[in-house]
Amino acid sequence: MQDTDTTKYIIHSKINADGIVERPDIVGAIFGQTEGLLGTDLDLRDLQKTGRIGRIEVMVTAKAGKSKGSILIPSSLDRIETSILAASLETIDRVGPCSARIEIIQIEDVRATKRKHIVDRAKYILTSMFDVNMPESQEIADEVRESVRIEDMVYYGKNKIPSGPNMLNSDAIIVVEGRADVLNLLRYGIKNSICVGGTNVPPEVAELTKKKTVTAFTDGDRGGELIIKELLQVADIDFIARAPDGKSVEDLVQREIVRALRQKVPVEQVMDRYSVRESKPSNVSRISRLPKRKEQVTERRTERRTEPRTERRTEPRTEHQMPAVTQMQKRSVKQREIVAAEPEVPLKTSAQSQRFKPHVDALVGTLGARLLDTDDNIVGETDVRDLVNTLKDYSGDVKSVVFDGVITQRILDIAADKEISNLVGVKVGNVTKSPSAVKILTASGL
Repeated sequence: MQDTDTTKYIIHSKINADGIVERPDIVGAIFGQTEGLLGTDLDLRDLQKTGRIGRIEVMVTAKAGKSKGSILIPSSLDRIETSILAASLETIDRVGPCSARIEIIQIEDVRATKRKHIVDRAKYILTSMFDVNMPESQEIADEVRESVRIEDMVYYGKNKIPSGPNMLNSDAIIVVEGRADVLNLLRYGIKNSICVGGTNVPPEVAELTKKKTVTAFTDGDRGGELIIKELLQVADIDFIARAPDGKSVEDLVQREIVRALRQKVPVEQVMDRYSVRESKPSNVSRISRLPKRKEQVTERRTERRTEPRTERRTEPRTEHQMPAVTQMQKRSVKQREIVAAEPEVPLKTSAQSQRFKPHVDALVGTLGARLLDTDDNIVGETDVRDLVNTLKDYSGDVKSVVFDGVITQRILDIAADKEISNLVGVKVGNVTKSPSAVKILTASGL
């Protein structure tokens, strides 16, 4: 339509004629009726010959005996001359035998259109061809800090087992599944971890667990459960922590790691879930460390069968049965072994104990807990690992708690504070003080 190298403006106009006219008629009227009107300097024929006016484009249609259309005239003149030329078009009042009227609609600045195209294209180039994800100063610092923590990872034993730098010097360690788990814990400042590399626990790790307080921290899937079973058979662990269901330790963020470690449970409370019982041959090596344990259990079971429940009473512990404070401070004796070596606290029973049996049967193997009101109706349910926090925060009317876990001193103290009358668990753990207001029942006594 026009020479894009020289065109500065385009004159947009519309035409309305009272009869049928065609393109040659309109072009002829433009040249004929403006000839000599503006002088020789702005004569359309001379301007077109010199290239200062481009080819005139006309689009016209006829309907119901009348014609209308649009006229485009490209111009390389300056703004003043282009405006004068555009105004001259509106003096045309006849096209062929018909009366007509031309009206200027717009004068388009081609350079402004080009500038708009340049701006739009520049935006696209900036967003798509440059790397705009420039790291902030905090991101740079985090990246450097993470690389330092990864470099801090050390290797333990002849098998070069990945572990944190503080693992050997720490009294408590965290046993995880793989190298990626150790790296993720290092990323968030936890430096006392060591991995087992799968279900085949290295001998170095098994031996190390006998000297430290150990928390097994595994994935929330079937593989993590199998590793816990293996650790319970060949190693000596004290607590178990699990990632949320379906998640791996290596994928957890800091708040999820902290929450999982805070919700760790003593290993005694999950023995039944992971099928680690004294009667199984695979656990003989683990039980052999406590030679008197089996005899004590056998004696207690015999007493339960021969003695009436009404004659059983709670007897105070003798001094030699209590764990020494100095031994616990030195951590030279494992806490779990101390608990296992002590006899269980004799249970309080009552004629109404059978009323809790349906709840006990429903919770077997679930590691769950039920909160009951005065009429033994369920007013709340939770997991055993969350029972302590649930009882602390619960403000309802709870008179009994039935759960698939071990009754500990901490749970017993909270029950006394909350004025809970009955506490029903699988067995009694290391209880040194039993409040008289709380009845303690176990599944075996129901």
